[in-house]
Amino acid sequence: MSRCLRICLLTLPLVSLTATGCNHPPKNALRQSQLRAHQLYEQNQQLAMERNGIGMTQSQLAAEKARLEQQYLATKQSLDAANARLQNLQASNGQLEDRIKMMVGKPSNSPLSEDSTLRLKKLKEKYPDFEFDEQTGVSKFSTDLLFNSGSDEIRPEAIKVINEFASIMNQSDSKHLKVLVSGHTDDRPVAKKTTQEKHHDNMGLSAHRALSVLRTLRKSGIAESRMGVSGYGMHQPIEANKTESSRSRNRRVEIFVLAPDASIAGWDPDPSVDLR
Repeated sequence: MSRCLRICLLTLPLVSLTATGCNHPPKNALRQSQLRAHQLYEQNQQLAMERNGIGMTQSQLAAEKARLEQQYLATKQSLDAANARLQNLQASNGQLEDRIKMMVGKPSNSPLSEDSTLRLKKLKEKYPDFEFDEQTGVSKFSTDLLFNSGSDEIRPEAIKVINEFASIMNQSDSKHLKVLVSGHTDDRPVAKKTTQEKHHDNMGLSAHRALSVLRTLRKSGIAESRMGVSGYGMHQPIEANKTESSRSRNRRVEIFVLAPDASIAGWDPDPSVDLR
């Protein structure tokens, strides 16, 4: 029995050593654990950095959102102001259009009524040698229509157009207006001896022709107290006296229709016409 006990006692340290060796991990396992721990640490660091980055991005997005909202409000205010200005312009344009329509319907510089203006426009269409400016109310008769060359006697065929003009001026809406008859000639001097004896020069011829038209208007019913005459000779051409056609236009009798309080009719040549 003692021999057996000694064998058993000798074997106990070996068992104890073996049991003790099982409580310590191998070196490879320890190194792997350390490596894994390091990897986890780095992953945690990366995640922390990404989390901080996301936080910064959210802050930037919030700031950008606030900036865009401010920009939107500013743009909306500008758009509202532009719309308000547009509405004001549209209202002003509407008022301007109404004024233009009124001016077209009844010329602002003309004392004639709409009805008289319409009648004179129709007279213009009827007689090619009769001109009428609805903006100013000035009527023009070609002296080639009214007179023979060098004469101040109205041709019989011209009496009709003068009578029709007088009829318009005797309408109830025009009979209070004044009439100024102005005579004009071209640049050719009076050459015929018989014309010189009666009119002396172009100034006299233009005045005498205007006076003949006035007398015819008086016979047609226009009161003499409403009328006056003037003669300008060759000094107020409407075209340069270069051709027979232009000279024909310059030989004319103009009738200015004036407001009751008017004392004189001015003459305003077209600045675009070269009279040299």
